[in-house]
Amino acid sequence: MSKRRKSQRAAVATPKPAKVRDVFVPRPFEGLADEPEWIALRELVPAASASLRLNAELAAEHPDRPVVLATVLPMATPAMARADGTVFVGLQRHQQSGDVSRDLAESLLCALRTEPGGQVQVPPLPGPGPRLQDVLADDVLDVDLHEGFDFWLEPAAASDPTVQASLERANAAVYPTVRLTTSRAAYWCRVPEKAHVRWVLPDDEDAALDALARLGAAGTLPLADETRFAGMFRAHGRLVPVWDLPEDVPATEWEAPVGRFAERYAEALADPTPLDAAGRRARQGLLGRQLTLR
Repeated sequence: MSKRRKSQRAAVATPKPAKVRDVFVPRPFEGLADEPEWIALRELVPAASASLRLNAELAAEHPDRPVVLATVLPMATPAMARADGTVFVGLQRHQQSGDVSRDLAESLLCALRTEPGGQVQVPPLPGPGPRLQDVLADDVLDVDLHEGFDFWLEPAAASDPTVQASLERANAAVYPTVRLTTSRAAYWCRVPEKAHVRWVLPDDEDAALDALARLGAAGTLPLADETRFAGMFRAHGRLVPVWDLPEDVPATEWEAPVGRFAERYAEALADPTPLDAAGRRARQGLLGRQLTLR
């Protein structure tokens, strides 16, 4: 048999690796008890953590592996398996597929399969498999905000000068952030020369947009006289309105204005009547000031 024919038969006999189809999921955190808070930690908050509970099956398999959700990990790595057994999963990372929930679940499972202290290997495109909704005992997130990323460190690493230098660089990027108590997933932050309130709304996008349009037509979108409605993000299937604030007013002073706005918003959300002409114009104006985050 000729070499050419042999190579042709080998090519026919050797199966090609199956391609992994990447499907975009617009609401990856849908079904989780605290969907807006997951979105806030993923897109808005620089340094925060929250403990996660595994489902009953995984908890029985890994009884000594506490799991911590972190906004970001060193070098934006997807997951870490610390020597003390703690598993860290990073929300903000460089590589991701079209389903953030699947990515995070795969990172978590890879970390659980890694011996404490080992380097976690996570595929860039995980393919079909369980999602966060499948691997966690769902609950409201108890979020801890941090002024820096020292919560990453184990005691043994704290004195390493290389680690300290990396930590200082990461901490330099953290801007002051305060979690407001009058509405879940509402955060005050101060960046150079500006301060903002950003609130991840829990409601359907169209309904939320109509409610904001009613407030816009009524002139009640600002939080207070000194504030300005700056626009909004679309993030993972939810709207995130943003207000510009005076830089020198502390975060605690915005609790009451945000609470009063939440009441106005809830009333507008419950209004069953169609938008009038002013409301429709306000809605179009809001759409023009919208930025999608992915």
